[in-house]
Amino acid sequence: MPYRYSIVGLGKLGASMAAAIASRGFFVVGVDVSRGAVERLASGHAPVEETALEETIARNRARLRATLSHREAVLDSDVTFVVVPTPSDARGAFSLECAVGAFREIGSALRDKTAYHLVVMTSTVLPGATRYGLLPVLEAASGKTRGRDFGLCYSPEFIALGSVIHDFLNPDFTLVGEHDAQAGAHLEACYSEILNNGAPCPRMSLENAELAKIALNTFVTTKITYANMLAELCERLPGGDVDAVTGALGLDRRIGAKYLTGALGYGGPCFPRDNLALGFLARALGARAELAETTDRMNRSLVDRLVERFQPLARQGATVAVLGLAYKPHSHVVEESQGLRLAVRLAQAGARVVAWDPLANASARAQVGGQVIVLDELADCLRQADLALFTTPDPAFRTLKASDFRHAKAAITLVDFWRILGPAVRGLPGVCYLPIGHSSADEANAARLESLWQDTALLARAV
Repeated sequence: MPYRYSIVGLGKLGASMAAAIASRGFFVVGVDVSRGAVERLASGHAPVEETALEETIARNRARLRATLSHREAVLDSDVTFVVVPTPSDARGAFSLECAVGAFREIGSALRDKTAYHLVVMTSTVLPGATRYGLLPVLEAASGKTRGRDFGLCYSPEFIALGSVIHDFLNPDFTLVGEHDAQAGAHLEACYSEILNNGAPCPRMSLENAELAKIALNTFVTTKITYANMLAELCERLPGGDVDAVTGALGLDRRIGAKYLTGALGYGGPCFPRDNLALGFLARALGARAELAETTDRMNRSLVDRLVERFQPLARQGATVAVLGLAYKPHSHVVEESQGLRLAVRLAQAGARVVAWDPLANASARAQVGGQVIVLDELADCLRQADLALFTTPDPAFRTLKASDFRHAKAAITLVDFWRILGPAVRGLPGVCYLPIGHSSADEANAARLESLWQDTALLARAV
């Protein structure tokens, strides 16, 4: 008989998981403490904004239910995924407050259930949290024994906001941290039926899986930061071109091309906090995670360095347009957005700042108050700007043409962090194009290098 699933937590990941699993033909019940989220899903609508979520729910409404009752959800399912917030605390660790509440409710429901039930912690936690923080809650509330009466796994998702449903159903791999072999085998069997692509499923201890999750994210942020460092170096070399450099690096199979662009820093709800969490964990264990801490420090300092760099261009009375306010394309999320932070810091430094994003205008307005003017049209931003900063590689910017800049001011400087404008703007009258990661001062850069090697040249001539 096919498994029935329950999802505790109907945020962007939880609601998308519920819809995705239902799309594969399984019955799913979602549970949340928010009456609004439950009512939205129960009525066939997305409780949150996420790509393809509304239509996936609508297509699979017959297999989707929602309830405020954890008990109802657990008793009507065989497997429960827990996808509740684990926000960072003051130490940089992940809080278990919401998870403890969810596990207590699940345990209480298990007390009245005779069949074996699998509980899967999906939210990101630190090593030891599942075994030593959450398992005791489950056992105390249920009065039952792990391994015999219920199973427990830790299985985080490696998804990106804006493509959660696709990423969940088509992962590179699924990670299973198992309390015991029976629970791990049970979850692996579930994934083999749910997923589209037969992805590998490494199984390991709870603690190894918990570490692997934050290790993967911090490794990716290290790659991003390394590429950003190369971009800064390329700007100081004659003919410097970060795309040429990282393109070569990416051909090496030990490195790979993903996340090796050289542009603006990383943001969003996961990457920034995972470096802090790894640093906290290392200190708590008497170890060191200096690489993760340095990556975080470099990423957080990038906006301040950019403000200092562009302040001379944002002269008194000038208007700066910041184009791209979400932390990445195809997203409404502005949490830890480098573009939004840059807009606010430039405004605080005295510039008049206008801004636009294809999806995140409403979210951005709620964050910036009156410091930044968020406009409804990209064309209005370009028309007013003396300096325009393209902070995300959104498709809306990739399609800009020379005619889109005809009504701009007599002179405009375009800073292209992702080098997506290219031929559309090069050579346009009144347009100064500055692609980040490319040399824009070859003579000065050449003179700097010549000076660096002057002594060697003099020695060669003397010989």
